[in-house]
Parts: sequence; structure tokens; C-alpha cells
Amino acid sequence: MALPAQAELVEWKELSVSASAYNSVAWQTTKNKPSIAAWGDELKPGMRAIAVSRDLIDQGLTHGTRVKIEGLPGVYVVRDKMNSRWRKKIDIYMGKDVAAARQWGIQKDIQISWADPAE
Repeated sequence: MALPAQAELVEWKELSVSASAYNSVAWQTTKNKPSIAAWGDELKPGMRAIAVSRDLIDQGLTHGTRVKIEGLPGVYVVRDKMNSRWRKKIDIYMGKDVAAARQWGIQKDIQISWADPAE
């Protein structure tokens, strides 16, 4: 008889950040390949992906980390990193929907939480 699958144990960490939104269009990203993220992932509309400021990488928000964002449904995945000038900030990927990104704007003090798989 097989044992039931054990639920994944995770510890959720929390932080307040500024959050903006971006699109895979040439004038916002790399002109030659606007759908290729800094870690080499290919971003596609509909993906729940975010870019993080490089200081957040040091806090554990590394490539592939799952993130919950206050005010948005579901779980997002870190797939991109931002220019080194940004601090304590995330950028939410919104495909090619520039209007949705503009509507989101820049929001301050957004609570995020991310999971580190338990060892």
C-alpha cells in the first residue's frame, strides 16, 4: 500500500516593496529580444512572472522563487532581474498589455511573500 504524498513544507517570508509593471515590448526591454529575461527565460503573455531588484536577490528572491503579491491572485515566479539602480522593488510582467501596466502604475508599500522550500 502506497503512503499518501506529503504536502510540501514551505516557510513564507514577507516584505513591503514598491511594485511597477512591465511589458515585453522593445521600448521597455532589450530591443532585439524583448521577450527574453535577464536569466534567459522566454516570457510569454499570460505568464505570472516578475522581475526583482538585485538587492532582493540577496534576500532569497532568486530565479524561480514563488511569490505572492498583495492585491493580485495566484503565485508569481521570479524570471527576471532589474537594473542595479533599483532597490526594494519588483516589476510585474503583463505580457504585451501596455494599458494594464499603465493602469497598475507604480504602487508603494505592496506586501509580498515568497516561499523557500523546506529542507
